[in-house]
Amino acid sequence: MLNGLSFGALLFLVSSGFTLVFGLMRIVNLAHGAFYLLGGYVGVVTMRATGNLLLAIVVGAVAVAVLGLGVERILLRRIRGQELPEVLLTVGVSFVVADMSLAIFGGDPHILPLPGAIAGSVQLGGSSYPVYRLLIIVVTLIVGIGLYLMQRFTRTGAIVRAGVDDREMVAAMGINIQRVFTGMFVFGTGLAALAGVIGSGLVSLRPGVENEILLYALVVVIIGGLGSIKGAAVGAVLIGLIDAFSKAWIPDLSYFTIFAPMALVLVLRPTGLFGRTA
Repeated sequence: MLNGLSFGALLFLVSSGFTLVFGLMRIVNLAHGAFYLLGGYVGVVTMRATGNLLLAIVVGAVAVAVLGLGVERILLRRIRGQELPEVLLTVGVSFVVADMSLAIFGGDPHILPLPGAIAGSVQLGGSSYPVYRLLIIVVTLIVGIGLYLMQRFTRTGAIVRAGVDDREMVAAMGINIQRVFTGMFVFGTGLAALAGVIGSGLVSLRPGVENEILLYALVVVIIGGLGSIKGAAVGAVLIGLIDAFSKAWIPDLSYFTIFAPMALVLVLRPTGLFGRTA
């Protein structure tokens, strides 16, 4: 169960940025997994050079957020509102980032070197459990609570929620919606990079991991509902637990047990558990 919760926590960090970008900008950002991969690589390199985990997280998140700013301002803004070109463009960005990462960092797996304080284990119920997995759960809870408070009790959150409901009305009220779009896209890419740095201590970085993590994130947001932070949290916990138990009990059907709930939700409630019906 703890393995499922820690993996679900990682999935929430990835899918929350993904669902926020879609909810406001209506962009299915298929480069999200590549941003996760690049953030992880930058964080691992920084950690090896400095030995400071917090610095590695900050550098990884900021570096990828700057890249996300360039992608939004230079590329996506030119095709705003054109759904197919937006999807194809993010796919192209994903390929470019993944290939550049392969050229720079190589094809060997990379894993985040952990500081001694969090590299050990603690005793839980008569068995030992890695401290780092517990740390991932704690960090995700802090981020999740921060996202909730920002969304519900700040002016920025109110603008974002209003933009999700009616972007045209927000623009008509004199709010620079383009700036809001840019800020949310940069924030989403930063969350993906944050997940990449933290997740590289749990799942090794290697070519192709960007597609795997993106696939999991898509399942999470489809189950939870596109644009819903609450849905991302519930979907991440469900998929994390299902993944952990299915790999332990029925490993031959582990992928089936992940995609079967998604198919069921699409049939019974196409908008997701917490998605808007209108």
